[in-house]
Amino acid sequence: MDADPVIIDASLVGRLVAAQFPQWADLAIRPVEFGGWDNRTFHLGARMTARLPSAAPYAAQVEKEHQWLPRLAPSLPLAIPVSLAMGAPAEGYPWPWSIYRWLDGETASRAPGLDLGRCATALAQFLLALQRIEAAGGPAAGAHNFHRGGPLTIYDTQTRRAIVTLGDRIDADAVTAVWEAALAAPWRGPPVWLHGDVAAGNLLVDADGRLTAIIDFGCSGVGDPACDLAIAWTFFEGESREAFRAALPLDAAAWARGRGWTLWKALIVWAGLPGANPLGVEASRRIVDDLLADHARAG
Repeated sequence: MDADPVIIDASLVGRLVAAQFPQWADLAIRPVEFGGWDNRTFHLGARMTARLPSAAPYAAQVEKEHQWLPRLAPSLPLAIPVSLAMGAPAEGYPWPWSIYRWLDGETASRAPGLDLGRCATALAQFLLALQRIEAAGGPAAGAHNFHRGGPLTIYDTQTRRAIVTLGDRIDADAVTAVWEAALAAPWRGPPVWLHGDVAAGNLLVDADGRLTAIIDFGCSGVGDPACDLAIAWTFFEGESREAFRAALPLDAAAWARGRGWTLWKALIVWAGLPGANPLGVEASRRIVDDLLADHARAG
């Protein structure tokens, strides 16, 4: 029988903060709107957040972020989360947790009047800067980041299962061709830093529509950066997608693997496989169509 789910609410956060960081015990605590899927995030006063993993698979990311984010930040052109403290399991909560400095901005998915082309170029420049940081000793792909940066073969069985599950809702032959093209383009370069979850909800934009910060490095690591290309199809389109592509000096094989990473996630969400976020089925259908068209253009 599965263990009872952990109830993560403001009351729990208040008890954890009071016991472990009493200097902040008097600060108001309230949930952050759109606080994420893998973690539960709460405002702690006006300028901090408390961030708690929602399940065991995300717990290993806490220490990783506290270790590596301070080392990455000085070399990056945009702000990233600043860790202020790491909490320990207590009060019936079984995993480590974090306190971060609050970063101002609206997520790109909710920012009105966002210039997608300018955002795409700024994001590409950020990713290039991240990839230039010395990767020696960084966390290699593994369970901690759901194998981002590793070979796509780890998701081959799951992807093919999703194709079978979807049946005649998709063009199975065309989808399989995209997937097999990704598998046939293995990464052979040196390991580089990758974010691992470049999504519109993790991009912060200021009131002028400028990209100012990248958040949520829980899936970060070192390896193949192709997984960071997924946003080309999940958020950008048309001219902004081409601006993103033009600003990243990556070869055709990297873009094939990027399509593979994007296809895997879209298919398991659409098919409703275990472990997939149940939200976003309609978006997944559109993403699959875009991937098929992009693969056909790539020849």
